[in-house]
Amino acid sequence: MTVNVYMIFNGNCQEAVEYYANIFGTGMPEVSHFGDMPPEPGWELPEEAKNLVMHTSLDIHGSAVMFSDAMPGSTVPFGKNINVTVVSDDLDKMTEQFNRLGKDGKIQMEMRETFWSSGYGMLEDKFGIPWQFSHDDGRDQRA
Repeated sequence: MTVNVYMIFNGNCQEAVEYYANIFGTGMPEVSHFGDMPPEPGWELPEEAKNLVMHTSLDIHGSAVMFSDAMPGSTVPFGKNINVTVVSDDLDKMTEQFNRLGKDGKIQMEMRETFWSSGYGMLEDKFGIPWQFSHDDGRDQRA
């Protein structure tokens, strides 16, 4: 199980990733854009959001630092733009921890299967800290 930092930007993630990759000498990572994801029934992705970064990650001194732009049609206020992200291959333990934090906090996305993981969820804990939980099940990892 790892705990990583996830930085969220308001439309300038690509620029930020290129900047940090240059500063830390990591080379440019593979970048997934919102336009790359499979269609969601009942939700149409705005054309201007297709080139926004959905996910990428840099290995900075042995730690995964993950990045994305805010979800299309939303912005992330300063102070909520850095999340703590738990990545684990133990879905049961991770789900238990997610539920315990969510009990006193505010669940924004229930733990559920996504196209990249069999278990993913987002919440804000009782102290206002944003968290993401992602099950490492061997699929295309977001970390």
